[in-house]
Amino acid sequence: MAGFGWLQRGVSAGYRHPKPIFGGALILLLIVMVPSLVMLPFQFHLRTTGTPPNPALLIGFMTGSMLLGLLVVPLYAGYLQVFDAIERGLPARVIDIFNPYRQGDSLRLIGYGIALVVIYFALLTIIILAAGRGIVGWYMQVLAAQANHLAPPGLPQGFGIAMALLTVMGLFMMGFYSVSLGQVALRRRGVFNAIGDGFLGALKNLLPLLVLAISLVIAWILAVIVIAIVVFVFALLGMLVGEWLMWVAIIPVYVALALVVFAAMFGVMYYLWRDVCGGDTVPGTTQTIAA
Repeated sequence: MAGFGWLQRGVSAGYRHPKPIFGGALILLLIVMVPSLVMLPFQFHLRTTGTPPNPALLIGFMTGSMLLGLLVVPLYAGYLQVFDAIERGLPARVIDIFNPYRQGDSLRLIGYGIALVVIYFALLTIIILAAGRGIVGWYMQVLAAQANHLAPPGLPQGFGIAMALLTVMGLFMMGFYSVSLGQVALRRRGVFNAIGDGFLGALKNLLPLLVLAISLVIAWILAVIVIAIVVFVFALLGMLVGEWLMWVAIIPVYVALALVVFAAMFGVMYYLWRDVCGGDTVPGTTQTIAA
């Protein structure tokens, strides 16, 4: 079962090589969290004052997040290169995630990121048009209701169709992004060639991707159960000793969980790419993997 195998190998890679894998994950996680940390004071102000969200502020935040996201794409590629070096038995260091910037590959990877944003927006636009345009207005009403501490509005017409289409899109994009990023980062393919490989690789392997999605859901349910048990134990300790002990214990566990999830996500992407494209002798070809 290829889909389950991708998840299994993606998780185990971090435990076999913890220093470069989790060290790189920590750096990436801190960089990705910058927009959220910047917006935290504004969100706190909106919640305490009950002020509706300013559309200009939301647009500015989304624009800034998008720009930072484009600058982070080369680091994603560098992180995949760390996985590739480990798999090939080559030396790998935490700072190797910055290699695309040092080796002059950043512009090509940023161009790939821009193309990816265009594809995402095009697919979302198609889904919104197919499901009904009221979803955008409903989402803005949800944001306003949260800021004013009001009950959320009812679901708009076409919401179920939109969720179904988004699920299919998410399944497809999981394979598309893994294959295309692997091609542009590890094979150094051109942007449009890598995107073509991503579409073809995802279409050929929808069944293994479905198995992967089911495996992720099962793994997440098991993780939630374990986390709930751990939090319950820490809460009991907090009641017996003091609340400070609960927070001192929970925060490291939360950080460790975030690192494991981040590293496993890229591990899955790498092994998915390697099984679909990594064994090819002809650049640009993709394989169909048995589920």
